Amino acid sequence: MKPFKYMLMAGAAAGLLAACATPETELTETVTVERDTPEIAPDETEKTETGDFQLDYEKFTLDNGLEVILNVDRSDPIVAFSTVVHVGSNREKPGRTGFAHFFEHMSFNDSENVPRGWNRKAIPEWGGQRNGGTWSDGTIYYEVVPKDAFDKILWIDSDRLGYMINTVTQEALEREKQVVKNEKRERVDNAPYGYTQEVIRKALYPEGHPYSWTVIGALPDLQAATLEDVRGFYDDYYGASNATLVISGDIDIEETKEKVDRWFGEIRSGGDVEALPPMPVTLEETKSLYFEDNFATLPELRITFPTVEAYSKDEQALNVLASLLAGSKNAPIYRTIVDEEKLAPNVRGYNNSMELAGEFVLSVRANAGTDLDDVYAAIEKGLSEFEANGVNKTDLARIKAEQETILYSNLSTVMGKAIQMSQDNEFAGDPAYSIKSADLLRNVTAEDVMTAYETYIKDKPAVITSFVPEGEADLALEDAELATVWIEEVRNDVAAEEVSQGAEAEYERTTSTHDRSEPPFGDLPLFEMPDIWHASLPKDIDLLGIESSEIPLVTFEISFDGGAWLDPADKKGTANLLAELMSEGTATRTPAEMEQAIGLIGSGLTISADTDEITISATSLARNFEDTVDLVEEILSAPRFKPEDFDRVKTATLTELRGRDANPTAIASLAFNRLIYGDEHPLGTSRSGTLETVEGITLEDLQAAYSTLLSSHATVHVVGDVSPARAEAAFADLADIVHTPDVDLPDYAIPAQDNAGKVFFIDVPDSKQSVIFTGKLTVASDEDDAPRVSFLNEKLGGGISGDLAQTLRIEKGYTYGAYSYISDGHVKQPWRAYTSVRANATQPSLEIIREMIRDYGPNFDQAAVELTQNKVLKDNTRAYESLDAKLGMLRMISKYGFGDDYLETEQQELLSMDADGFKSLAAEYLNEPDMMYVIVGDKATQFDAVKAFAGGTLTELDIHGGKIAE
Repeated sequence: MKPFKYMLMAGAAAGLLAACATPETELTETVTVERDTPEIAPDETEKTETGDFQLDYEKFTLDNGLEVILNVDRSDPIVAFSTVVHVGSNREKPGRTGFAHFFEHMSFNDSENVPRGWNRKAIPEWGGQRNGGTWSDGTIYYEVVPKDAFDKILWIDSDRLGYMINTVTQEALEREKQVVKNEKRERVDNAPYGYTQEVIRKALYPEGHPYSWTVIGALPDLQAATLEDVRGFYDDYYGASNATLVISGDIDIEETKEKVDRWFGEIRSGGDVEALPPMPVTLEETKSLYFEDNFATLPELRITFPTVEAYSKDEQALNVLASLLAGSKNAPIYRTIVDEEKLAPNVRGYNNSMELAGEFVLSVRANAGTDLDDVYAAIEKGLSEFEANGVNKTDLARIKAEQETILYSNLSTVMGKAIQMSQDNEFAGDPAYSIKSADLLRNVTAEDVMTAYETYIKDKPAVITSFVPEGEADLALEDAELATVWIEEVRNDVAAEEVSQGAEAEYERTTSTHDRSEPPFGDLPLFEMPDIWHASLPKDIDLLGIESSEIPLVTFEISFDGGAWLDPADKKGTANLLAELMSEGTATRTPAEMEQAIGLIGSGLTISADTDEITISATSLARNFEDTVDLVEEILSAPRFKPEDFDRVKTATLTELRGRDANPTAIASLAFNRLIYGDEHPLGTSRSGTLETVEGITLEDLQAAYSTLLSSHATVHVVGDVSPARAEAAFADLADIVHTPDVDLPDYAIPAQDNAGKVFFIDVPDSKQSVIFTGKLTVASDEDDAPRVSFLNEKLGGGISGDLAQTLRIEKGYTYGAYSYISDGHVKQPWRAYTSVRANATQPSLEIIREMIRDYGPNFDQAAVELTQNKVLKDNTRAYESLDAKLGMLRMISKYGFGDDYLETEQQELLSMDADGFKSLAAEYLNEPDMMYVIVGDKATQFDAVKAFAGGTLTELDIHGGKIAE
């Protein structure tokens, strides 16, 4: 799950940590009981505005204290729900750290009136998306579904909030412990720099402070959790009066108010949860700590200053200060670190004001072998320059201009509005605080920023962490002390503990005056593709668009055929490096000047290279659409090919490639692709290239690639608040920049697939988990069977409701997630399944995956057909709401020659499929003996187990996918 933190905007909820969310991004005859329904008087009916933008909502409070906000958005037949409970890791006790996050997991399991497992499994099958997350100060649960499942989500959400505690059993507790421990291993223990936050929090906050431990907590604490702990946590914090519910979408206000009261009105209010007072901290002296990271390949320096809690008067000034110091190419720390000293490819700075305290962070992941003392000296130099020169008024104006676009983007979907409004109401007491927050930031002055700098940063003590690769302690800051971290031992003498949820609990059902059984579906909303307009520009430029006036934003892209497909064999990564260099200003503007010009009109712009195209993407305010197009065309017509810029982006790419070598999942994925496509095919190597190939790329190579780019076929996609005529006029000059297409893409042969049934192992010493990839080559996206293979995959690995996740996570507790998919492309693409399992569950997980793939086709029955049809059809009603999703729709039409109604055509094709058709597809494309397996893990403990799975024949690879000689 992505973080909900909105850039530079205030709010305690901005501290939500993606690392501790649950990435299950999946998201499916009431008996009327006569009752005197109390009149629910609205607390507020408001229209909060900024400029031309307004946010309408109605807020009211149930008798039990639950605050409810309703927002009507009928642009799509979908509804989003967000429930925020005002309890995060700051309410935990020492010895039970990680418990708020653990309880979030428990809440998704059972409740009294909803069938076991329904919360995780059914909602995706209803075409919905659901998830949850915990951060230092709160917990959130959210869904977005087709409107026919509206009543069902009211049923599920109310039961989870008010009727789950009696269903918790010891078996369920033990199973969920394994899941959460697997999450920690995957996100923290098995990841480079994963322990950084633990080291910082222990050093920054005094023992016992609610922020002195991480949100994910410690494994021993998780293991020690008891049923009494679960009950006590629920009793203390999970009452209706400690929560906010937001419903946004295609709803009727009065009808929704009645239904909310019916489903949520009987939930216990709960005890009074005493508000925690702000607890900002101060440091008497700087603490410098270092840690040798087993997974890191690059040294990283972080400086953390204690600041203020959310909603304090200095919060917005600190947000702006972070951007001014390190958030742009014109920032003084960026200039000293990247431009002058060439110590790192980038820098980061941010202020994180939470409910009780705040942290201001400067972070640099340096180039390989860089002494962090040099990095620290460069940061100090940048701070000195800031003190001497003060606030750059143009940069301050840019930061303020960007806020309007950020605001609209965060509130552009019903899900975005529901999430934002629920957090803002619970923590700021105002559902529309994000609008006021943007206004507050726009009112920040240069004097405010300098006051914040002098109060919290200048000459102030901080916690400094030096995380360096194992064996490279000499790169840490001089005189830094060794940090202590509890690290789980990887063992091969302990059998994999298989856990299950066990029997359902026995309890007396909570009485209710309502029938709390599952309500029926409403009327099924049918997905219809939006109107798509086409135009042709000179030089064979295709222009496609969708007009959408819900918010005053426009997003567009210009794509050129080629990409990494045109890279010379010995210089792979050329297209990627060209895209990076084209982001570095123009012939008449420096990188900082171009970045400033884009930001001053509130726009955002990226240039990226894919396997078969280079794309310039932009988002702008509708009123600044033409100005944004002009800047894009300036970049295209006159890129800045300066040697110093080339050296910088090349060094940054090499640093990125070295960093990738520390990621076990990336290692597995790249090795899998290499085994499928071989060394010569563009898909066999990362589009970023390798250390060897990128080293050989010259500035002249990029200039030649640029010339080829302008001679490639170009396509423009536009979505948003802009008419076809206006868009066509804006892009009319593009034909003066590009050439008539005359570039033919080369053909690359896919090697014979001779790895069927083979098992490959890659050693990453001391891995706490094993990453597993398995799969085989299937179809290209424009082949007739492509949509059918995608449909076939849905039940097996299409999210948390898929068979893989339900078995490996829900039933066995071996992993945090397990999924499968088929990628898009003009050439045949692999179907792959992947997961990351705890180390001592490697062999049983492999056995389960093999059995599930083997039996999937033969066991595909009519019930599976109906489930797949229902899931895909309903998913389409919400999957194309956002501007980016609509842009993706246009991309599929132009890239693969699909019709403007291709999704509707695919829906009809799906409805015509039967069980025999699915069985036939599985036999051809998911035949298990044709699968190959790639495992990345700890050789010392797992090699023999994997070899046993492989029947005694196992091939060992290095971390780049090359075979290791026996």
